[in-house]
Amino acid sequence: MILIPPAVRNDVDLLKALIDEMGQYERLPVLITEATLARDGFGARPEFRVLLADWDGQPAGYAFFFNCYSTFRGRGLFLEDLFVRPQFRGKKVGDALLSHVAAVAHDEACFGIMLNVLGWNQPAIEFFRKHHATLLDDWKTACFEGEALQTLAARR
Repeated sequence: MILIPPAVRNDVDLLKALIDEMGQYERLPVLITEATLARDGFGARPEFRVLLADWDGQPAGYAFFFNCYSTFRGRGLFLEDLFVRPQFRGKKVGDALLSHVAAVAHDEACFGIMLNVLGWNQPAIEFFRKHHATLLDDWKTACFEGEALQTLAARR
């Protein structure tokens, strides 16, 4: 049986382990620390929310999301991560996580859920297509970080 509770501060160690596993799967470095997750997610002003998937008492995955805002559409949610451990794939864990995030969006009167998916990650693309997500091929994600961020900030 699957349960989808919200994460609490005591789940930070598990959350970090799951994030590390997702980073390995997506071939991306994970720089976040447990201390940063605890501060930013479970402090006085939470910056994100997490739902954990529990399959018969075993951690099976997580959904990591936060509020976003569109000047054209209003309030929304941004789904940063939806990850299911390999041994739990095919058991509808991802479906349950996505459904719970959608319920939060619906209950909070959001226009929808935004997300990014890596172009090579065909299983994720197919998962989101199966759930009727609109893939916006004409949009590109941009990021200012490192030296580019410092250079821009120095121009103020």
